[in-house]
Amino acid sequence: MLDLLLNSLYETLLMVSASSFFSILLGVPLALLLVVTSKGGLYPHAFLCHMANFMVNAVRSIPYIILTVLIMPFTRLLVGTSIGTWAAIVPLSIAGLLLVARVAEEAMRQVPRGLIEVGLAAGASRWQIIQSILLSEAMPSLMAGVTTVIVNIIGFSAMAGAVGGGGLGDLAIRYGYQRYDLQLVLIIVLILIAMVQLVQVVGNRIVRRMSK
Repeated sequence: MLDLLLNSLYETLLMVSASSFFSILLGVPLALLLVVTSKGGLYPHAFLCHMANFMVNAVRSIPYIILTVLIMPFTRLLVGTSIGTWAAIVPLSIAGLLLVARVAEEAMRQVPRGLIEVGLAAGASRWQIIQSILLSEAMPSLMAGVTTVIVNIIGFSAMAGAVGGGGLGDLAIRYGYQRYDLQLVLIIVLILIAMVQLVQVVGNRIVRRMSK
């Protein structure tokens, strides 16, 4: 049983780390698109902004487990299978990147408009403003939001077990729930709590350093 627990922990860590990476990699540019194409943005484009907002809101409204089932053909196309750890990373990444997009968008919108206007007045290019002002000033709030997203991804990874995603959630269902092993379920819950606490502590420390 210890081997099963360790293997499931490894699968969960793989799912969370990989999907968090892809969520940040794709979610931040999506947030940037939403901000700069909005009214008053650096590259205002009403149609593009409305379409991006609609897609983000539409997909976010789908519960995670239903989303996992809906995109199974896409998952199979990407990784060659619709079950297992690597298959679970695809819907986890999609769910995560939409969350990152929203928290990053909110962080960027909190950057004072005056700073951007000063940059424009100083002759900085719009891309320089994005790098040196928009992203830089938003970084502490962005990191705090990303920390919350990673915590959510840990929860999603546990639900992935219900649809053959592997990891601790799968172990809890197959051996804990179906075999009535409440002790195993308790151990898995404690491990997930410890993971969440660790992510939150590390995230909070990074935010404090960035805010100085």
